[in-house]
Amino acid sequence: MAEKNITRDQLAELLNEDLAREYQAIIAYVVYSQVIKGAEYMSIADQLEQHAHEELEHALTISRQIDYLGHTPTVKAKPVKVSEDAREMLRFDLDNENETVRNYRQRVRQCEALNEFAMAEQIREILVQEQDHQIDLATALGEDVPDVGTAGD
Repeated sequence: MAEKNITRDQLAELLNEDLAREYQAIIAYVVYSQVIKGAEYMSIADQLEQHAHEELEHALTISRQIDYLGHTPTVKAKPVKVSEDAREMLRFDLDNENETVRNYRQRVRQCEALNEFAMAEQIREILVQEQDHQIDLATALGEDVPDVGTAGD
């Protein structure tokens, strides 16, 4: 969706999708942090638990913005993938974080197009943490952090 043509209602709808993804992340990080096994994954398990707390803060921030735009925050989470394989769980998390980073980069531009600069700043703060999550997950997988660009690129 082009940033210049977005309406406040469309932004609220997109933020509700983001909120559903934050709920997904909270659930995934809670479960993964507890079930991930293997000595090589113990430090990432602790990081995942911290990520769950941060994702809850993101959900609260996004909910506040949706309410500010005159809409009701969603109560539905996007589906959570599970696996018996630790690397596969980390891969699911990294894929989700990549999508989240792309979407929040776009959301910042959309907020600015609507002159919602304070909202854009709050989403930028979330974006910093989401990018840290990307780094943690890519490092745990022994990979470079992916260059995800932005949604619609």
